[in-house]
Amino acid sequence: MSDSRKREPLASREAMLPRLTPCGRTRREFIWQAGGGFIGTALAWMLAQEGFGGRALAAGSKEASLMTPKPAHFAPKAKSCIFLFMYGGPSQVDLFDPKPELTKRNGQPMPDLENDPRFDAKRTNGRPLLGTLWDFKKCGQSGLEISTLFPKLGERADDLAIIRSCHADSFAHGSGLLQMNTGSLRQGYPSLGSWVTYGLGTVNQNLPGYVVLLDHRGGPIGGAPNWGAGFMPAGLQGTQFRTSGDPIIDLSPRGGVTRAQQRQQLDLLSQLGEMHRQQLPHDTELAARLESYELAFRMQQHAPEAVDLASESPATLEQYGLNHATTEKFGRRCLMARRLVERGARFVQVYSGGGHFDENWDAHQGMKKNHELHCAETDQPIATLLADLKDRGLLDETLVVWGGEFGRTPTSQGDNKGRDHNPRGFSMWMAGGGIRGGQAYGATDEFGYAAVEKRVHVHDLHATILHLMGLNHEALTFFHGGREMRLTDVAGNVIHDLIA
Repeated sequence: MSDSRKREPLASREAMLPRLTPCGRTRREFIWQAGGGFIGTALAWMLAQEGFGGRALAAGSKEASLMTPKPAHFAPKAKSCIFLFMYGGPSQVDLFDPKPELTKRNGQPMPDLENDPRFDAKRTNGRPLLGTLWDFKKCGQSGLEISTLFPKLGERADDLAIIRSCHADSFAHGSGLLQMNTGSLRQGYPSLGSWVTYGLGTVNQNLPGYVVLLDHRGGPIGGAPNWGAGFMPAGLQGTQFRTSGDPIIDLSPRGGVTRAQQRQQLDLLSQLGEMHRQQLPHDTELAARLESYELAFRMQQHAPEAVDLASESPATLEQYGLNHATTEKFGRRCLMARRLVERGARFVQVYSGGGHFDENWDAHQGMKKNHELHCAETDQPIATLLADLKDRGLLDETLVVWGGEFGRTPTSQGDNKGRDHNPRGFSMWMAGGGIRGGQAYGATDEFGYAAVEKRVHVHDLHATILHLMGLNHEALTFFHGGREMRLTDVAGNVIHDLIA
């Protein structure tokens, strides 16, 4: 073989390869990456000094720092919130918004409103008006008019501020639920409870700050995104509690595992997780998982007591309706909500209605059967919850909100006198937590179809809830997607007339 075809000696060929540092990179790659890191660190510090990134940068990477109690923006009226969510869309004209003209014109065609921007031909054209199927009664010293479907709640009328001029942006359950829960029509945004917990932290480190109690018939359309944390750290999402047995599935340790052994396992997991997190500091899923293990360990001792109703008196159980088949399920959830806020939970969401058709408030198939069922299930427990909170001195610091994703049309749908979806005008109410009770705010038109006076959008509702809890909805932000994100987006006005 000629000299020109001879192989180079091994040592010569190794000399031609790039010199690698101990970290597995060439010297040039190491210097380039290190230089970029120094610049990025300096830039992040400079931007943070100017407030860029807001609380998202200042909060740090550890999930636990987000859960510690934080000062409010100003003195709060309420420390906790219980949101009673009537999934499916309760009818405003049958419950809280009496319309004599609608009843007077029962069976007549809907007036021609084609030039009215409130009109939606798809939902009303060709359908006759359907008058209110139940009477309204003036209740309390305030004389607030409430449907006879809610006789027990009517006794608490002086605690209620009924908002009769709510409006939203979607006719569909999925997007309507998301907007009422997250302020957005699309998935991927933090829920109201997540924003509250992000802004205020949790009072009781042994329990979740944000708890969700679903209906025994199932959850709402869309599922977990309705109480999810969206682009925020995953640990801020709502925690689902069951109403019997362990509040969370698999909360109790397996047989034979002692508490000391669990502690050793968690310590090892924490060490391994911290090593991994140092390489991926922005991975909030890992941080949330580790924090959930720690919280679950603490909850093994404290959560069962929080939901154990054995310590409640027989009179209390009777008042919440736990001794009656119709009210037992929802009454149990309301009583659990009271016990949770009593123990420091920030935000508790209680659902009425699950599944489809008459299993929730979606009364397409007939108003009478649907609303008589769900009002009977919820009337006594809700009235008792308000009275119980008041007797314990908790109502002044607990905001109670009632409502669904939208309301219903004043026209009839189908032969069974049902009603279709209607986001243009519907009713919600608030009580406690700084609310001035015994008032009706805003108004819909003479048929109860669209909000026309003192209109309240979902963003206004959210802004007011945050305000009552001491949070400025314009200042409560999280940096995501290149800008400061808010629950109320770029809108929302606090309804000061509701506040005592």
